[in-house]
Amino acid sequence: MAHTIALANQKGGVGKTTTAVSVAGELANRGLRVLLVDCDPQGNATTSLGLAKDTLDNTTYDLLMETAHASETIQMSGRTRLDLVPADQDLAGAAVDLTNAERRERRLLDALAPLRASYDYVLLDCPPSLGILTINALRAADSVIIPLQCEYLALEGLAQLKTTLDRVRERLNPTLRIAGVVMTMYDGRTNLAQQVVHEVQRHFPRLIFKTLIPRSVRLSEAPSHGQMINEYDPQSRGARAYAALTDELLQREERSL
Repeated sequence: MAHTIALANQKGGVGKTTTAVSVAGELANRGLRVLLVDCDPQGNATTSLGLAKDTLDNTTYDLLMETAHASETIQMSGRTRLDLVPADQDLAGAAVDLTNAERRERRLLDALAPLRASYDYVLLDCPPSLGILTINALRAADSVIIPLQCEYLALEGLAQLKTTLDRVRERLNPTLRIAGVVMTMYDGRTNLAQQVVHEVQRHFPRLIFKTLIPRSVRLSEAPSHGQMINEYDPQSRGARAYAALTDELLQREERSL
């Protein structure tokens, strides 16, 4: 059965989608079967893999509305062992459409259940909010990775997110655990970045990943070419960092079994 990991942070621009796409690609490169589910109405994970959003038939919206079977929403990414459930702007309407729906917090969990035997990992790229889409992802997940930008205000966001995770565990998903906090957009030349990493290490010593994702122009360029960083520039600092992060994640997953 697939291990399901949500990538969540209510703050935008923290490298969440870049991390979801890059880790998905690295897991697939290691021979694992991976499904990436785009849970963000912006559809950035979808375009990052080179899919045009105006050509999609079924999306994550159809998955949540139960108007399409899970298998009908899967798109081939063009990469071996990596599939995608895409998203577009229609997903923004899910918050309204699910207001009075039955099982509204577990729609994604139920929809993905038939697929879990076909994959080793399912990665859920959450939107930058703590609304119903993120709640669905956290309900469906076994664990959550929190990408955190190396800036001071990110620490406040981490505390807020941790409170939300505690509530999800209490009310919806008691087995949900934090797989780790990954520091993104790290620039070791600045004192601020070093101080933020130090603060996270001090408050969450067992959660922070040792791998630091650097601030990188190549990481920013890759999605515009519809490529993952390990395709666009496999020797770049960003590609090497995400390869190291994936190794670290797999080691943590082995220890948690």
